[in-house]
Amino acid sequence: MTDKALPSKEDIQARLLRGPYHQWLGIEVLSVAEGEIELRARWREEWVVNPDKRYTHGGILAALVDLTADWALVSSTGRGVPTIDLRVDYHRAALPGDLVAKGKVIKFGSQVSVAEAQVFDKDGKLVASGRGVYSTAAPQA
Repeated sequence: MTDKALPSKEDIQARLLRGPYHQWLGIEVLSVAEGEIELRARWREEWVVNPDKRYTHGGILAALVDLTADWALVSSTGRGVPTIDLRVDYHRAALPGDLVAKGKVIKFGSQVSVAEAQVFDKDGKLVASGRGVYSTAAPQA
């Protein structure tokens, strides 16, 4: 992908936590490799969409798919990138508990790239997955 040094897990953590929404999600970077990232989101009661069934709102799962796929590109871009298109599939209800998301680059391009992510519940069961298209063009000065 690139000959540049891979940003450290701590560096990516600091960059992610600049965003208030990422802070609210309780994002923690678990691991980083070339074209891959693994994140954890700490459970929040505010995620509950149905108080009787107690499952997590799909918007939280979609946000984690987008965020994780986006930041899987960091080994090539050194930064988060704008989303062009996003597809999310929901596989089962995510009950209360931390969520782990794993992302990987599918295709890196100089202008547009594709990455995917999977979100797992506290028991390691797949709750959502998706694929995004991201603008990876160099930032304009």
